[in-house]
Amino acid sequence: MLKKRIIARIDIKNEFVIKGIHLEGLRKVGNPNDMAKFYYDEGIDEIFFMDAVAAYYDRNSLGEIISKATKSVFVPITVGGGIRTIDDIREALASGADKVAINTQAVRTPEIINKAARIFGSQCIVASIQAKKIAHDKWEAYIDNGREPAGLDVLQWAIKLEQLGAGEIMVTSVDQEGTKKGYDVALCSLLANSVSLPIIASGGAGTPQDISNLCRNSDVDAIAVASILHYNLSSIGAIKSLLHSEGFNIRL
Repeated sequence: MLKKRIIARIDIKNEFVIKGIHLEGLRKVGNPNDMAKFYYDEGIDEIFFMDAVAAYYDRNSLGEIISKATKSVFVPITVGGGIRTIDDIREALASGADKVAINTQAVRTPEIINKAARIFGSQCIVASIQAKKIAHDKWEAYIDNGREPAGLDVLQWAIKLEQLGAGEIMVTSVDQEGTKKGYDVALCSLLANSVSLPIIASGGAGTPQDISNLCRNSDVDAIAVASILHYNLSSIGAIKSLLHSEGFNIRL
């Protein structure tokens, strides 16, 4: 059985780590490189850097941050936000990222997933889905950092992304994101049961129990956390200790 991964999600605006609720009302909470190094020292499994305002500028501006992070952080790094072309992917990987996450451009031109997977390998391509619940057991995909509806059913879109060659799917519940009220377990379980790709769950952790509840009730492969770490509500060690004590296969 593969070990479940704990991923620190670090959203960035103008060189500062920011956090909001439902991807809105963003406030500064720290320095991205300092926080990445601290989380690495504390035992994080991976780090996900997201350019939270890339939709406004049609570009990802995290190259310098990634380059600096790779000098002191030695776990896989994913970069997302504003990844629109093969050259953007090439530049992100050249800066030191191990993977890129693509959401908006995948919706606009799905063939970028297929082309990128063929050029760089599926293991480098994370398909990012921002989901909002619209009915019982039904979610719609959103783009532009959760601002615009894509007109796509999340489940059908996830199946399509797998067919296109994505290596992982990161699903962010916009409804739960930043609320610290727990994950959308039904959403995560639906995707984990419907596609064979690893599923990364994002949005909602407020306590280690929220994470263990997600793991008990869905077969996700990785859990992204932000507020719980940024606001010192818990630690990576405490999260991993709880999961280990409950019998989950975790990197200690």
